[in-house]
Amino acid sequence: MRIAFKTLLTIASIMLAYMCYRSIMDPIEFEQAKAERDKAVIAKLVDIRKAQIAYKEAKGVYTNNFDSLIHFLKYDSLMMISKKGELTDEQLEKGLTEEIALALTEENAAMYGIENLAEFKENFRRDTTYVPVLPNVFGAGYKVDSMAYVPFIPNKKFEMETTMHKTVSGIEIPLFEAKIPYKEYLNGLNKQEIINLSKTATELGKYEGLKVGDIYSPNNNAGNWE
Repeated sequence: MRIAFKTLLTIASIMLAYMCYRSIMDPIEFEQAKAERDKAVIAKLVDIRKAQIAYKEAKGVYTNNFDSLIHFLKYDSLMMISKKGELTDEQLEKGLTEEIALALTEENAAMYGIENLAEFKENFRRDTTYVPVLPNVFGAGYKVDSMAYVPFIPNKKFEMETTMHKTVSGIEIPLFEAKIPYKEYLNGLNKQEIINLSKTATELGKYEGLKVGDIYSPNNNAGNWE
C-alpha cells in the first residue's frame, strides 16, 4: 500500500511540475510562433499597400479585387514624368504655370519675361514615359501571384475592401483596407491564447487581427501595427 501511495504521489508530483512548466512555456512559445507569423503577414500587407497605392496613382481609385490588382501589376504601365528646369519666382509672379509654359508661343512668351523661347524650351522640359508596373514597384523576380494569400494558412486569402469616403467638406476620397483576423492566421497555435488575444483587442476597440488601411476613416493607409 505504501509503495502504491508513493508511486501515485510521485506521478502526481511529476504531473504538477509538468503543468507548472507548461503554464510558463505555453505563453512564451505562443508569442514566439506569433511573432514569426506576424512578421510574414505584415510583409504581405505592406506589399498589398504598395500595390494599391500604385493602382490608385494609375486609376484614381483602389480595387477590392486581387485578380484586378495582380493583373494591373503584371500587365499595366505607370506614367513617369522626367523634369528639366524650374520656373523662376518672377515668372510665377507673372502667372506662368507649368501647363502654360509647355504651350508657350512666340506671341505670348514676352508677357512672362521670356525673350528667347527656343532657349527656354530647351531648358524647361517635361517628358512623359511609360514603364511596366511590377519591376518598378517591387523589382524583378517578385512572386506577385502569391500576394493575395495569407502565410502559414494554405489557400486562405486576405480580406480586402474599398469605399468612397465623403469628408465633412463633401469631397469623396477613395479608401481601402486589407486584413486578416488572429483566429485565421494564428490557426494551429494555442487556442486559448488566440481567444485571449482577440478578446483584449475587442475590449480596446481595436481590430482582432492585422490590418492595413481603413474603410471607415482616412488613416494614410497605416497598418494597425505601426
